[in-house]
Amino acid sequence: MTIDNLGIASVAAITVICYLLGMACKATAEIKDEMIPSIMGVAGAALGVVAYLTKMPEFDGFHILTAIAVGIVSGLAATGINQIFKQSQKG
Repeated sequence: MTIDNLGIASVAAITVICYLLGMACKATAEIKDEMIPSIMGVAGAALGVVAYLTKMPEFDGFHILTAIAVGIVSGLAATGINQIFKQSQKG
């Protein structure tokens, strides 16, 4: 197995898109901070389905539920990345 087979490019793309969505949500006063991880998880799931349906090479051979799970984890990873950045600024 090589790094090409891991599908990191698609997962990173979903994470970046969800991160930007989270930043956009944060910029609007109508969305509470507690809702942002849920929004990013749902957005990640939707992007996972899009990746599956458009037959992205990294999602080839996946079951639809696996694609959704990968999307959710990728979306929630954006929350973790944001928190790591915020915590590094405190110290």
